[in-house]
Amino acid sequence: MVVIIVGCGKTGRSIAEQLNDEEHDIVVIDKNAEVVESISGSLDVLGVVGHGASYSVLSEAGIENADVLIAVTESDELNLLCCMMAKKSRDCATIARVRNPIYHEEIAFIREELGLAMIINPEHAAATEMARILRFPSAINIETFSKGRIEILEFELPASSVIADKSLAEIGRMISSDFLMCAVERGDDLVIPNGNFVLKAGDKINIVATPANSRAFFKSIGLETNQVRNALIVGGGIVAYHLASQLISVGIEVKIIERSMARCEELSRLLPKATIIHADATNQELLIEEDIENCEAFVTLTGIDEGNIIMSLFAKNRSKAKVITKINRINFYDIIEKFNLGSIIYPKFITAEYILRYVRALQSGKDNNMITLHKIVDQRAEALEFKVPDNSSMAGKAIEDIDLKPNILIACVNRKGKIIISNGKTIIKAGDSIIVVTRDTNLRNIKDILRHKEG
Repeated sequence: MVVIIVGCGKTGRSIAEQLNDEEHDIVVIDKNAEVVESISGSLDVLGVVGHGASYSVLSEAGIENADVLIAVTESDELNLLCCMMAKKSRDCATIARVRNPIYHEEIAFIREELGLAMIINPEHAAATEMARILRFPSAINIETFSKGRIEILEFELPASSVIADKSLAEIGRMISSDFLMCAVERGDDLVIPNGNFVLKAGDKINIVATPANSRAFFKSIGLETNQVRNALIVGGGIVAYHLASQLISVGIEVKIIERSMARCEELSRLLPKATIIHADATNQELLIEEDIENCEAFVTLTGIDEGNIIMSLFAKNRSKAKVITKINRINFYDIIEKFNLGSIIYPKFITAEYILRYVRALQSGKDNNMITLHKIVDQRAEALEFKVPDNSSMAGKAIEDIDLKPNILIACVNRKGKIIISNGKTIIKAGDSIIVVTRDTNLRNIKDILRHKEG
């Protein structure tokens, strides 16, 4: 597919990298010639220097052949204008990044009136992911499927756990709640485990379960299942605003530390139920004064990654708080993941994931049956939700009789709202939606999970 990306910042580059890995034809547009040269030189993409809302620039980029235009400049209004020009020029699918909170309640109206395929707000999406984690603090990450009926939760196995040094088969006999361990990360190794696999302390484990059964599972192995009661947020930007709003709505006390007096005054008006503190949170004494040692959640949301990392490490050292760290730059992703920073949130990855799911679905055309896509296990695996069509060769078969590709696991089935955690005997029926976990990061259609692809 031909994809034009307007805006070559961190988000634009991340999207270009992901789509380029899937062998799409990518053209990037940016007003900064050095940025265009950098991204076109490091990736196999074409670059055009110019204004993304200009018809002549879009023509130079090949808008007449484009399937998708993605606008992720720093300006919401420019992004929307780029999409409007693309729709008039080609009527291709258009995606805009819109970040300003004033548009949040109007997203559906804007999308419909401008005919956009998608509007993405990375800050709101990141805040939603953080709020979900703070409602279940033992999890590192939580991804949801089937409108929240199914979850994949990642957690690190403590040495004191009753399931450490036990095989999955033994654990299944020990714990009565219905769940499936679908992926385990041990050091640099990623395993889709079978019943003989033995868990070790420090493993990062992903389980599939309903929300009720995931809570029962965590409770049975002695991990916290109740949401935090209070949160200390460092940085008062857009993510902080969205996160605080969501936490306050579920009864969590929120305190925000922000170094800009003007922003503090604005937040005080926007969030009257939050405590807003004008101060520099990089001062350790201030964090101690604000009772970091007894807070239940500590979230670093400044625009400086190094500061976020240092403050999170300090919180991990001085408290038992659930720590969440926002990272903007992804250049040192592999190194950052080795720090003990609690849950790490990359808004750029979240944005790229949304777009990747849409582009894959668009590529499948009329045969599209992908519902949801999430990157899991530090971006090394994917969990996808597919609808089983009436004509699928899988319909009516037990999972053990389906000729799946290697490293593919059908983890769960949603049958008209009834959730079935899978085993080899589970029968797949037409109309089911299934959750697939895989190390293959290029699945577009349910047919792609089969060793011998259907015609």
